[in-house]
This record gives sequence, structure tokens and C-alpha cells, in this order.
Amino acid sequence: MREQVEREAAQAAAAVGQLHDEGVTRALERAAELVGERAGTIAEANAADIEAATLDEGALDRLRLDNSRIAALREQLVQLAALPPLERDEDSWTLENGLRVSVRRIPIGAVGANFEARPNVAVDVAGQLLKSLNGAVLRTGGAALRTVTVLVDEVLRPALAAAGLPPEAVGLVRFPDREGARMLVSLPHVLPLVILRGSGETTAALAREAAGHGVRTLAHAEGGGVLYLGAAADPAKAETLVEASLDRLGVCNRLNLLLVDAAARVDVAPVLERLGIGVREPERIGHEWANDPEHIASVTVRTVASLDEAVALANRETSGLAAAIVTEDAGAAERFLESYRGTAAFWNATTRFTDGFALTGSPETGINVDRVPGPRGPVTYRDLYLRQFRVIGDGSQHR
Repeated sequence: MREQVEREAAQAAAAVGQLHDEGVTRALERAAELVGERAGTIAEANAADIEAATLDEGALDRLRLDNSRIAALREQLVQLAALPPLERDEDSWTLENGLRVSVRRIPIGAVGANFEARPNVAVDVAGQLLKSLNGAVLRTGGAALRTVTVLVDEVLRPALAAAGLPPEAVGLVRFPDREGARMLVSLPHVLPLVILRGSGETTAALAREAAGHGVRTLAHAEGGGVLYLGAAADPAKAETLVEASLDRLGVCNRLNLLLVDAAARVDVAPVLERLGIGVREPERIGHEWANDPEHIASVTVRTVASLDEAVALANRETSGLAAAIVTEDAGAAERFLESYRGTAAFWNATTRFTDGFALTGSPETGINVDRVPGPRGPVTYRDLYLRQFRVIGDGSQHR
């Protein structure tokens, strides 16, 4: 098994030098066509995955590719192909000694990606990596392996070949064992970076193991949106946004923690009851209900005395994914937006828009909630590069 993963990674790394913007654009355009042409094959593989799966309701929803979601895959590839390539020149200047310095954005190489049973993520991640001229080695949960295998072998690789690029630029861990994920994060010589998609301790444990091997990770381990109904919240708008934040329950950017200002003239009980959402008291206020199969149709509700208390709870007790305020008070909204430290802050809009495609027009590889410099929030192809200084002299310069 390890030999297969190393081989796929080595081939993807070797292919990186042959990728170029024009070819990748053609490959993404062809991949979009192939999704349409082979929609039946994709749906058949997905139906087999669904039939064999023993997953909870939320995970099954993430696994399912119906006709509309397959069409959405095609449209995302079309739009990704149409986006401009990553701008490679970041900055340049000339020193007093005549040295000409420039900063370039260069490819990382081959990048691993481990994700839960969400087959659409295979196309999202591989597309972003190719767009940034990086190779990809994908590893998914066993529940989605049939579907992802079809997407790699019947869509992505043939599209690369049709564009005159090496199909090996996209690799796949082809066995369902969880050991495959551990192998993916243990190959720093060929996979210096691994994208980890998924929530909970499993993803956190993989990130720790990767660090032990000297592999960097972009880990999307926790989620959950916060919605604060401020003192000046419009009741109708508040109800609309609560409903809009709970349209899908198995996703990371859904409403997780509902904070209601003690001065707000809003009763959230009727809308939650109508939506079939229960109010539960978790052990930890930031508990992510999307990852709690038995209580997925739940939210945590807290009454807070002030905006300051709401922001403090959102900053201290939640993942830092996203938080929103509902208010007609522009001053209060500005204070909230300035005080919240998470990856996305909203005013009178739902945290469900915390999504690369929704915000930037480009699918994401994941949402990074780290609190250190680097790509943060929805990570897209525009973030997947290394910075390189290039210096040109005339031979006369010395220290």
C-alpha cells in the first residue's frame, strides 16, 4: 500500500514541471465537458457508494451526487477555467547597489489532500491545485472511493491528457483503509503539504502526525457558524437569516451557536420549531452539531447581555470559522466586525456564504481557521504558492 501512495506522489511531483497555465485551462475546460458526457457513469458509481454506505444523514447528504450536484460540478469547472491564472510576479525593486530584486510566486509541487466522503471535493481540490500549477494526490474516505475513482480516471486524467499534460499530475490513494491517510502525511520528500478536510479529532490527529514527519498541513478541522441577534435586530430579518443559516445541516458553515441579545425583540422559538431544530445544551458551547449524527438537527442558544459578551463568546469558545450580526445599528455592526477575530465576519448575512466559490468565484481546497500568518479562511488557487526571491546583478555587487 505504501508503495502505491509513494508512486502516485512521485509521479504527481514529476509532472509539475510540465504544467503551464494555457494547458491547465484547456484541461479544466475538457474536464467540464467530460463531467457532462460521463454524468451517467458518475451517478452510477455514486449510487453504488450510497447503497453500500453506513453513514448518518448528514454524511449521506455530503456523499450524494444527484443530477443537480453533478451539473454544479461541471459549472464550477467551467468557471474555474475562465478565471485568470495566478499572477506570478508579486513585487520588484532595485537596490542602491544595482541588484534587481523580484518576488515570484512559484508552485509548491505535489500536494496531498485527505477529505471525508464528499466526492465533489475531489474536483474542487484537484482543480485548485492544477490551476495553481501544482500536482495533487487525493485520498477520500472508503464510502466515496468508487465515485472519486471515476472522477479521477474518467474525468480529470483524460482531461489532462487531452490538453497535452501528464495525467499523473492527479494521483489517487486507491484503497479504502484509513492507513492511507497516515501514509499521505508521512512523505515530506514528495508531499511537503497536505490539505486536511474534515472535522473533529481524526483530522486534528492527522495534523499532529504530519507535524511529526515534517509535513505542513492546511487543516479544516472545526467549523460552525455563530449568529448574534443584536439589540437592534429587525425581527423579520432575524427570522429570515436563522432559516437561511439552517438550509443544510451537515455543512461546516451552518448555524451552530445562536446568541440573542437580552434587549432584542426577537423570539427565535417559532422559527426553530417550524424548521424542526431542537435547542440543546452541549458540554462545550462551541460543540459542532453538524458532526453529531444523533443531534444534527440542533443548535445551541445563549442569551447575552451585550455585544461585547457575544463577541467574546464567539472569539473564545468557537472554532473561529465565521460569525454574523443581525442589527439595524451601523455602529454596533462596525464594532462587531472589528472585534471578531474569525476568518469571516458578516452583517445581516448568513455564515453559509463562508465558502470559496460563493465569495471569490473559485472553489476552495478548504477553510483554514489558523490564527497565524498564511492563507486563512477559504483557501483557493490564489493562495497555493511558495514565495521566491529572484536577484539579478552584474557581478560587481558584494556585501
